[in-house]
Amino acid sequence: MKTIDYLEDQLVNKATIHHPGAGERLSMGAASFVFKVTSEMSNSHLGVYEITLPPHTIGARLHYHRFMDETFMVNKGVLTVYAGEDSHQMEVGSVVYVPRFTPHGFANDTDEEVVLTLIFNPAEKREGFFRGLVDILSEQPVDPAKYLQLYNKYDSFPVDVNNMLPVKQ
Repeated sequence: MKTIDYLEDQLVNKATIHHPGAGERLSMGAASFVFKVTSEMSNSHLGVYEITLPPHTIGARLHYHRFMDETFMVNKGVLTVYAGEDSHQMEVGSVVYVPRFTPHGFANDTDEEVVLTLIFNPAEKREGFFRGLVDILSEQPVDPAKYLQLYNKYDSFPVDVNNMLPVKQ
């Protein structure tokens, strides 16, 4: 029988290293999602994703999460972040922390591309949300019932179900 030493740490290198541009990429037109730290890597504790929004693109309408917090870090361009009824123009280097039950949304309202890092804690298998988002938003017309089902499955709840689709009206 093997003896376990409960007083010594067992060190194992499980680091994941992503150089710029690395990670699984999903694209939807000029928009993209790159998985940097996934639910699988972090045992669902953390999800880190690089999001690219082309000019004049809605990332998400006002919604909230029940079980996860969300953090936005702007890497390129100016991101509009909606927090409750307020809107903020977030420049490169800005960080926005949105705890659960806080209505929020985001968009690129400029003529330039926006790149941001999006962090979910815990991750709640967010990669499935991004995969489903690409599929559902690629269908024309977009089916609001499928969108809402996807949203709810991955801990997202629109503030207004009549204004939840991230498309210009």
